[in-house]
Amino acid sequence: MRIVPDLPTNAPRSGGNAFSRWLGRSVLRLGGWRVIGEWPDVPRVVVIVAPHSSAWDAIWGIAAKVALGLGIVFIGKKEIFRGPLGWALRKFGGRPVDRSAPGGIVDQVAQQLRESERMWFVLAPEGTRRKVTRWKSGFWKIAKRADVPVFCAWFHYPDRVIGLGPMVELSDDMEADLVRIRQMFADHHGKNRGAV
Repeated sequence: MRIVPDLPTNAPRSGGNAFSRWLGRSVLRLGGWRVIGEWPDVPRVVVIVAPHSSAWDAIWGIAAKVALGLGIVFIGKKEIFRGPLGWALRKFGGRPVDRSAPGGIVDQVAQQLRESERMWFVLAPEGTRRKVTRWKSGFWKIAKRADVPVFCAWFHYPDRVIGLGPMVELSDDMEADLVRIRQMFADHHGKNRGAV
């Protein structure tokens, strides 16, 4: 059984090597995880991942990224980017942010996407591991300002699967898009809860 699918031509690469990809696949295999579906063949995209209910999501997500040799960019609260953990997170594509200034984050990431030849930016639309009644709209704003699509990826802990798809073209109605996209995750369950 394949642990991860192949990357399409336009996907950004991480610069890893055969050993690092083997290591990522081994971590997934030992945990009983696999990645199903197909990545989009686009150079720039906002990837949203849900449900995000456990710190384990980062472990399995980074293992999948390394196994694929995928170059993705993600952000995290600046407090976790200290010491050896911070070094490792930066190595895997992480960038620290000050969450007290969210408007600036949206503009900065959107500009980086617009100016990059290839960039996949990934985030959890819930914005926290706790259950929320409303997703944060930052991913929508970033994608609209950068004029890129949104691609959905999901955790489903009962089957130990990271699933890929679908691609979503955004409308001009943010509220309707947020409801429509969140509903796409209704059948997926995180470690501690479902997505909706």
